[in-house]
Amino acid sequence: MMSKIKKAIFPVAGLGTRFLPATKSIPKEIMTLVDRPLIQYSLDEARAAGIEEFIFVTSRGKGALEDYFDRSPILENHLHKKGKKELLQIVRDTTFDSGTIAYIRQHYPHGLGHAVWCARQLIGDEPFVVILTDDVIISKEPVLSQMINAYESHGGTMVGLSRVPWENVSNYGIVEPESSGDKILRLKGLVEKPKQEKAPSNLAIIGRYILTPRIFEDLAKTPPDANGEIQITEAIAKGTTNSPGVYGYIFEGQRFDCGNKMGFLQAGIALALQRPELRDELQDFLKSLE
Repeated sequence: MMSKIKKAIFPVAGLGTRFLPATKSIPKEIMTLVDRPLIQYSLDEARAAGIEEFIFVTSRGKGALEDYFDRSPILENHLHKKGKKELLQIVRDTTFDSGTIAYIRQHYPHGLGHAVWCARQLIGDEPFVVILTDDVIISKEPVLSQMINAYESHGGTMVGLSRVPWENVSNYGIVEPESSGDKILRLKGLVEKPKQEKAPSNLAIIGRYILTPRIFEDLAKTPPDANGEIQITEAIAKGTTNSPGVYGYIFEGQRFDCGNKMGFLQAGIALALQRPELRDELQDFLKSLE
């Protein structure tokens, strides 16, 4: 019987230098899209997919991120006294029960693979997911739910995929499919940021992964790249020759790369347009700019 996926790793140790000077004092993950911090969208997606335990790989200066998920008795008491039940519930929905959330420090910026490896002792012998909070995806069914449903029928390792313009393949981990399919592809290779002329496809790995504990053995054997980083793409590639193999899942949804300013701005607008109380006024404003 396949083990239920209950744990998720959120690598959030990055310095967010693309958003300086804001990130000099504010973790990028709690910068706001409409009225929620960036991290909240990933957490909501994970919760909707049935994740029960949340592991954050952090670094120095992320205290505000930890505080965000803690109780706020003064604020809650104030809202209760004012009878603001809806706002009180919103605040409580961002609070995690004791024991469901954990924080691990990544002391050195050695890449995504190293960040995942840092959480190995909290994972144990269970499959788990990795979510990159920079990738905000708007979809009818949460992308992680789509992938877990696919995983339950295929097993193995699974990465989220999206087609990107060929001129952009050198910005991503790119996969080489072994077989073609509608959404689920068995993979025979993965390569990190290939040159356009050497890319095996334009199917890019987008920040959603389903991994097994075997990945920690492969990460331990993966040497750092020229920048001193351990690439998780290279470690995952080691499993393509093993059973049950590595799969890619072409998800349904609109993805925004919030690791850069343009993607962050576009995500904020797209999310606001989904809100009935904001949509009409925002559309009128956008038209006035034309």
